[in-house]
Amino acid sequence: MDEKGLSEEEVLGILEEARARDLKYRDGRILSSMCTAPHPVALKAHEMFFETNLGDAGLFPGTRELEREAVVMLGSLLGNPSAAGFIVSGGTEANLTALWAARNAAGKDKPEVILPDTAHFSFQKACDTLGLEAVRIPVREDRTVDTGLVEEAVGDNTAAIVGIAGSTEYGIVDDIPALSEIALENSVCLHVDAAFGGFVLPFLEELGYGSWPFDFSLPGVSSITVDPHKMGLSAIPSGGILFRDPGILERIETESPYLTEKRQHTLLGTRSGAAAAATFAVMKAMGRQGYRETVRHCMELTLKLYRGMEAMGIEVFYPTTNILVFDHRERDRIAGELSRRGWVVSRTRQGEVRLVIMPHVGKEDVERFLDDLEGVL
Repeated sequence: MDEKGLSEEEVLGILEEARARDLKYRDGRILSSMCTAPHPVALKAHEMFFETNLGDAGLFPGTRELEREAVVMLGSLLGNPSAAGFIVSGGTEANLTALWAARNAAGKDKPEVILPDTAHFSFQKACDTLGLEAVRIPVREDRTVDTGLVEEAVGDNTAAIVGIAGSTEYGIVDDIPALSEIALENSVCLHVDAAFGGFVLPFLEELGYGSWPFDFSLPGVSSITVDPHKMGLSAIPSGGILFRDPGILERIETESPYLTEKRQHTLLGTRSGAAAAATFAVMKAMGRQGYRETVRHCMELTLKLYRGMEAMGIEVFYPTTNILVFDHRERDRIAGELSRRGWVVSRTRQGEVRLVIMPHVGKEDVERFLDDLEGVL
């Protein structure tokens, strides 16, 4: 920091230069990200509430009420309008909060959490932070967790079981009904990571793509992560953590005596009210119809890609959600050449090429991608 500050014009010039080097969702070439360009109303809400702090919510009662209403809407979407929870920074914080509550509620001396091999890397962070032993369970050929092995793994130290509803790499949904039964039979918490799938799966059945039960309609589901800043089209950062039983929040209660509210139940102290306002605003503006059409758009393009790749003879996994994974004997060369042609793709931990078809991707982008892929082949 210099002794004398720069003019606003100079500072903005530096910022514009930096931003110009960033990739833009609107270009349609980012096929690796589970985030997307936010809805315009989310940006406006974010700007209106940028200085609010839900860590000291008594100062901002209007913002606090927006968060409560956003949680009710999320709960209604996920089968329980009475669910308790918060708008947090994202899936990592939400998953950590869920396991924090489960660990404290279980009261085990050497607590363990049972995780699918496909679990997001945030769970490793959570285990390291919370002193939880991660018990990893292999997945079947269809990339869902082997529920038989989950049942065998449950023991005296089990504090929680985790199921994935829209896995990060494959977009696959675990057999959550079976995990729900296992959790009930053993009186342990079942946390469902639906950070991606939470704004996709509720609409797939309505659109005729099939049904994958995963939410609070299953009695064994204790908590759910859902990210409004992914398919929810809210502004970054906007995550959601919901609990079936509001009483479990007492297990993670922290006194905050010098603030307007004397107890907190979130990991972060200072917590952006703008995230809650943006989530509320975009859900009100979109409605179920808006989200249904967004999911329709993404799934139609995902299947267009799937059919195009099949026609080229590529080994491609049939998509459950708007995530498409393909493999090829020359996958390294293909991924590298696509990158050189301006496409941003990602890789699974197994090395397959992974595409995420978010709302910023259009029909023309998919057609250009298929043309380039054919050229690469």
